[in-house]
Amino acid sequence: MKKVVMSCFVVLFVVFLSACSEEGSASTGDTITFTWLPNESGEDLKSAREEIGNIVEEVTGKEVEHQTTTDYIVAIEALASGNADLAFLGAQGYVEAHAKNENVLPIAVASGSSGTLEDAVYHSWLNVKKGNEENHKNGEEYSIDNLVDKSFSFVSNSSTSGFKVPSEGIVSYFNEKDGYEDLTQEDLLEGGAFFSEVLFGGSHQGSAVNLLSDKVDVAAFCDVCVDNYVEHVEGEENRPGAIYRVKNDAAEPFNTVAGEEFVLISVTPVLNAPFTMNTETLSEEDQQAIIEAFTSDEVANNENIFIPEDSEEGGLFNKSGDERFLEVDDAWFDPIRELSN
Repeated sequence: MKKVVMSCFVVLFVVFLSACSEEGSASTGDTITFTWLPNESGEDLKSAREEIGNIVEEVTGKEVEHQTTTDYIVAIEALASGNADLAFLGAQGYVEAHAKNENVLPIAVASGSSGTLEDAVYHSWLNVKKGNEENHKNGEEYSIDNLVDKSFSFVSNSSTSGFKVPSEGIVSYFNEKDGYEDLTQEDLLEGGAFFSEVLFGGSHQGSAVNLLSDKVDVAAFCDVCVDNYVEHVEGEENRPGAIYRVKNDAAEPFNTVAGEEFVLISVTPVLNAPFTMNTETLSEEDQQAIIEAFTSDEVANNENIFIPEDSEEGGLFNKSGDERFLEVDDAWFDPIRELSN
C-alpha cells in the first residue's frame, strides 16, 4: 500500500513540475504577439502585416496577434521584456532591444536586389522642401554646411535612419570644423546647441510631414518608409538633388500634403531592418520553423510580401531583382553599435 501511495505521489509531483515548467514558457501558449514600429503600424500596411503574420501562423499552428504602436520605445520594450515574441525593428532598435535582453536575436533581413547581403541596404535621407535646395549647395554640389541654426525633424532617437545614422554623419562632419570640435549627438536632440529647433516625427512618415507642412527647414527620413506615398520626379534616385512628390491619393498622414515636393540633400546607405524574436518566449521549434519559413523560396516569391515593380499595391518590400529574406546573426549589426562608441 505504501508503494502504491508513493508511486502516485511521484507521478503527481512529476506532473506538477511539468505544469510549472510549461506555465513559465510563452511558447506553450496558443498566441504569438508580433509588435510593429510606428512606421509599419498604419492602416495602409495592415494587409502587409497580416501576410507576414499568416506565415508565422501557418508554420507554428498558433494565432498571431499584431500589436501596432505609435512610439519606437514601446515596440522595443515590448520585445525586450517578453510582452511581444516577434518584432520588425530597425537596426538601431534591434541593438537597443538586444542590449536590454540578450535573448532578443535577429531572424532575417531583406536582401538587396542581388539576393545577397552585399547590397542589403536602404537609405537615410536629409531633405528640404522644393524651393529651398539652393540654400544647401556649395557650388554645384549639395552640402550640409548650412544646417546650423536651421529647424530640424528627426524620427525618434531610437531610429536608425531617422536619427542614429544622420546624427552621426552630421557630428562627424562638423567635428572637423572650427568651433564644433566638441559637438555630440546629444547636442542635436534639442534646439539651441546646433539646430534652432528640433522636432521628432515619431515615424518616418511623421518626420516627412513635419517638413512638407513647413514645421521645419530640414528633415531626416528614409526611402523605404515613404516609398508608398511618394513618386520620383527628377534626378537620379537616392542621390542628392533627386526630387520627389507626394502622390495625390497618398494615404494618411500624407493626405494633408498631397502634391508637395522635396529634394534630397544628403543620402547615406543603412543596414536593412531585421525581423527579430525573443528566444526566451518562443520555443526552439517555433524559432526554427519561423526562420526556415522566412528564408524560403516560397516567401521570396510571395508577391504579397515582395511587391513586383509594376504593381500598384503598396507593401513592406519591393521586388526589383532577387530580393529575399536572409538569416543573419547578432554580429551583423556591429557597424550600427559602433556609431554609439
